[in-house]
Amino acid sequence: QVQLVESGGGEVQAGGSLRLSCAASGRYSMGWFRQAPGKEREFVSTINWSGSHTDYADSVKGRFTTSRDNAKNTVYLQMTSLKPEDAAVYYCAARYGLRTSDNRGNYDYWGQGTQVTVSS
Repeated sequence: QVQLVESGGGEVQAGGSLRLSCAASGRYSMGWFRQAPGKEREFVSTINWSGSHTDYADSVKGRFTTSRDNAKNTVYLQMTSLKPEDAAVYYCAARYGLRTSDNRGNYDYWGQGTQVTVSS
């Protein structure tokens, strides 16, 4: 059983930055998803186990960066130029194997989520 623990959420003004962390051990590809009230959970970013490949939703490209430090068993989501529409609960997820995915159905484990609030 894989336990994922997100941290780093909070409230920030529009244009500001936050870095989310997800503690996760094991050889997994990882994803970040988010869910705003009344909306479906949506893909944000993904990274393979080695960190050599990443992919992003169009809405966050150029503003968000995902990375990982396998020595620390941690995956990061650096968020910059935050907009009010980025406000959501952010979840990290893990999937077996070395390939990334933007499909939440392909992930095997999920964290509990961390709230990100962006004030205008």
